[in-house]
Amino acid sequence: MHILADDLGHLSYTVTGEGSPVVLVHAGVADHTMWDAVVPALAERHTVIRYDLRGFGESAPPAGPFRETDDLSRLLDHLGHESVRLIGASWGGRVAVNFALAHPGRVRSLTLLAPPWPGYDWSADMVAYDEAETAALAAGDLDAAVRVNLDMWLRGPGRGWEDVAPGLAERLRIPVRTSLVNQDTVGEHSQGGPAGDIASIAVPTLVGIGLLDVPDFQEIARRYAARIPGATLVEFPDAAHLIALDAPTELTAALRSFLARS
Repeated sequence: MHILADDLGHLSYTVTGEGSPVVLVHAGVADHTMWDAVVPALAERHTVIRYDLRGFGESAPPAGPFRETDDLSRLLDHLGHESVRLIGASWGGRVAVNFALAHPGRVRSLTLLAPPWPGYDWSADMVAYDEAETAALAAGDLDAAVRVNLDMWLRGPGRGWEDVAPGLAERLRIPVRTSLVNQDTVGEHSQGGPAGDIASIAVPTLVGIGLLDVPDFQEIARRYAARIPGATLVEFPDAAHLIALDAPTELTAALRSFLARS
């Protein structure tokens, strides 16, 4: 990976392929490797940029206050890209929304895969998940906290582990562990995103949701699709929260078609 160093630490990133630039922003329980299965096909037509958010993957936890939107802007400046097609999953989807609101001229199209909604009134199941993770971390049981997250975000509420593709849990275990180790530092220093109305987003937008995902996120995805003008909603029947891991072939096809149109 390449390194972009600054006063707060560094961002790690990769660049693959040639063509108009596409940036992939990973989920909050993952890192840049969650996109491994979709990159080769996208790189046939695009310069594909992946990076680890601060405190995730191979990027250092922040040493002071930061904004994810500023980090992305700095990375694009470093790489010489004035505008990009932006694809974000889960928390990475919210980073993508915030970037589109903060820097509308730098986003040519937007893809949001199961993004969260600020201030959402979470269900009892989501509250129970948060309480279970908090209790495990308070007890110093990092392994238990990892299991809680794998159950929620990889397996999901609607299937058993026998229905999850072999090897995915092990692929995700280290990224989840890294995110948990650094989450207090990230949370302490993150300055959040800009205020703004998503109805002001004026670029082609694709919203994706896995039909095996938590019901809260299915409702949220439909809310984004309804409120962003002209947005298209795509459902992935065999995917839970992490669509790029569960349904890479279907996601790749949807992305290539959308990127070609936009």
